[in-house]
This record gives sequence, structure tokens and C-alpha cells, in this order.
Amino acid sequence: MSTYSWLIFALGTVLTWGLYGIFLHMGQMGMVDPVNGRYKAFLFVGVAYFLTAVLAPLILLVMRGSDWNFPAKGLWLSLFAGILGAIGAFFVLLALGAAIGAKVQNAPGVVMSIIFAGAPIVNAIVSISMAHDWGKIRWPFILGLFMAAAGGYLVTKFKPVHAAPAKPAEKVAAVSAVPRDQGPQSH
Repeated sequence: MSTYSWLIFALGTVLTWGLYGIFLHMGQMGMVDPVNGRYKAFLFVGVAYFLTAVLAPLILLVMRGSDWNFPAKGLWLSLFAGILGAIGAFFVLLALGAAIGAKVQNAPGVVMSIIFAGAPIVNAIVSISMAHDWGKIRWPFILGLFMAAAGGYLVTKFKPVHAAPAKPAEKVAAVSAVPRDQGPQSH
């Protein structure tokens, strides 16, 4: 793997997690059930995240007396949203592993800064494009996108650098330089 493979994996997560919320929402709408549609959509995200998202929605749908009708559009869009989320989670793991392998200091902070600064940008661009709302965009919104990107860059570029741990010999010297307690002293 190259030194920058962590960046490719982090950007892969930015893309998939940036799309996740969009497709989850579309899946919810595709269920055509204003009362239980969100739980039905979450059920199919749960296929990708089995332990956290299959059992909970099943219980909610039973408690709410769902009709158990899952229109194909809502089903497939919800499943696709779950796949995007799972791919994003997988890219996080790959990015973290690659960053650690490339000896990137504070790898989790760097990787997640890129992801959490980038995903909202992907989400905004795709949402606006899908709604054909680019003509309604004002300059502060565009400035905000650039600021989000700049923020992710700045947090990554100027992250705190941890000092290397002291070597054993330095620790011994530092401990021996400390004066011993000479009993109570009066002031």
C-alpha cells in the first residue's frame, strides 16, 4: 500500500457516508407509509448492520402494528443506503489501518477529520443536484462548503503532534535529579 492509501480510503468513506443519509431518506419516502416508513427503511439498513438495525426495527414495527408491506422502491433504496453505510464503515477501517501503517501521527483524528468535514460536502452537493436547486444557492452557502473543506484541511494539517515517549535512560536521569524529601521545612 502506498503512503497515501489512507487518504484514498478516507475519501471513499466521505463519498459513501455523504450519500448514506440521502438514500436512507429516499428509502423512507419510497416505503409510502408516513407512520412506519422510517422504521421499514431502517429495517433494510439493518440487513447491512444486522445486530443494531434488524432487531430494533422489527420490534418497533410489531409494536406499531405495521402492515408489513414493503414497496420495492423503498426496500431497494433502503438496502442501498445500508450498503453505502457499510462500505463507508469498511473504508474507515481501511483508512485507519493504512494511516497507522504509514505512520501518520494521530491517525484517527486525521482520518475522521477528513471524513466528517468531507461527508457533509458530498451530501450537500448531491442533495442540491438531485433537487435541481443550484439556481437557489446563495454565496454564503458556497463559502460554507469551502470553509468546511478548509476546516478539514486545517484540522488535519495542524493536528497536535504528540511528543515521543521518553527513553528509559532519560526517565532514570529525570527521577535521580529530583531532590529527596529532607523532612518538614519551616517557612
